[in-house]
Amino acid sequence: MSTTTPSEERAEHWKHDPDPQDFPAAAQYLSLLVRPRAASRLEAALRARERLDYYKAKDILRASGLPLLPADDAEVAKDLAKVAAGTRLSPVLLVRGIPLWVADGYHRICASYHLSENAAIPCRIVRRDR
Repeated sequence: MSTTTPSEERAEHWKHDPDPQDFPAAAQYLSLLVRPRAASRLEAALRARERLDYYKAKDILRASGLPLLPADDAEVAKDLAKVAAGTRLSPVLLVRGIPLWVADGYHRICASYHLSENAAIPCRIVRRDR
């Protein structure tokens, strides 16, 4: 179950807004799954959505069907190092469907899982076009 009320634990190593480069990265990935025009619509919807929902790392991985990357994966390790240094991570961008698509933030999800599989991750989530 998602909640939209962040607690201090949730906010500890997360920003409220995604980094600007997350949106074109999401569109690039989504264009592999859907036509470029549909990917652009999903990117625009993710940009427009300001509300954050919070989900556990283990649940995001299960819904997406993606495997947990090891802590020594280069990108996961980079995100773990950012958290250790006090740098906040960007919320993840998700597209609801079966399976859930992680449009941007897969490595951040895995890093968060290694910190605590039950920690709530801030997400901008939109539904897939029909």
